[in-house]
Amino acid sequence: MLRFQHTEYLWAFVLLIVILLAFAWVTWWKRRSIRRIGDPVMVEKLFSGYSRRLFTFKFLLLFTAFFFGVIGLANLQKGSRVDKITRKGVDVIIALDVSKSMLATDAKPDRLTRAKQLVTKLMEKLDNDRVGLVVFAGNAYLQMPLTIDYSAARMYLGSITPDLIPRQGTEINEAIRVSDEAFNKKERKHKALIIISDGEDHNEGAINEAKKALENGVVINTVGIGSPTGSPLPDPETGGLKKDNEGNTVVSKLNEDALKSLASTGKGMYLHLMNNTDEVVDALADKIDKMEQKEFGENVFTDYNSYFQYFLGICLILILLEFFVPEGRKKKADDAALPGLKTAEAA
Repeated sequence: MLRFQHTEYLWAFVLLIVILLAFAWVTWWKRRSIRRIGDPVMVEKLFSGYSRRLFTFKFLLLFTAFFFGVIGLANLQKGSRVDKITRKGVDVIIALDVSKSMLATDAKPDRLTRAKQLVTKLMEKLDNDRVGLVVFAGNAYLQMPLTIDYSAARMYLGSITPDLIPRQGTEINEAIRVSDEAFNKKERKHKALIIISDGEDHNEGAINEAKKALENGVVINTVGIGSPTGSPLPDPETGGLKKDNEGNTVVSKLNEDALKSLASTGKGMYLHLMNNTDEVVDALADKIDKMEQKEFGENVFTDYNSYFQYFLGICLILILLEFFVPEGRKKKADDAALPGLKTAEAA
């Protein structure tokens, strides 16, 4: 199993895109400037020792060095030792709403980010329980099966964005169905489902799915995130606020009634998340701790080999190579001669 020890450094890959766009702009600007002066072939001959190929090659060396440097900092690791860990706890699946309405900013910095912060803190409390992740919008998918490998869970959580599910909506009924299927069907207890959503535009079949899950021993807790009064949605395409077909600003509101009804049907509890993350985490952890627990074992990697030194070594070699590559081509003896001298020799 491969993993990155420090996934936060992977965000530096965004800078690669910025650097690549900057290089493309500089290249375009240089070519445009040359065309304005005159014939590109003749103008480039006026630049002493300039080489477009060497300029591009040096950039590619630095670009590649940056790429390997980021991987080195994130520390790519491979599992080297597997142990069977026996614990006593509960199976917990967290169903996270990733619809576009979760980008509303009534919960700072936005609903989805605040929800992911909640899940991260909750996993720190559930260190003896197996955890699984389901993401849903217009569809629902099992993002991560039940596991006690919390490092893997945090890695999966970090990759969750609204782009995971192109189809929009809030199909909570699908989230419950997929979560129910992810549990052990032979058991009728030790199972908890936590649904984190704004509940907007939910499907009416969610109550029926909640009843079916309860029959299979799944206790359903819901966490409502956002404000009942609502918040405008950002529009990534325009950089402003999202508008409907009539030009009105789209406002996303928390549907507390739907989420409370689900929690009641699933014999669980409803919690409202805004700026009280720690309170919600403590309440959920306390609820799960009071459930009847079971013993389970799972094979997990307990030791990893690190490979950061190889990637950082490649990064250093590429930087040194770039340093020794000349910025321009060497001048030939003919090119160094004065134009007037060449003319006289020709005469």
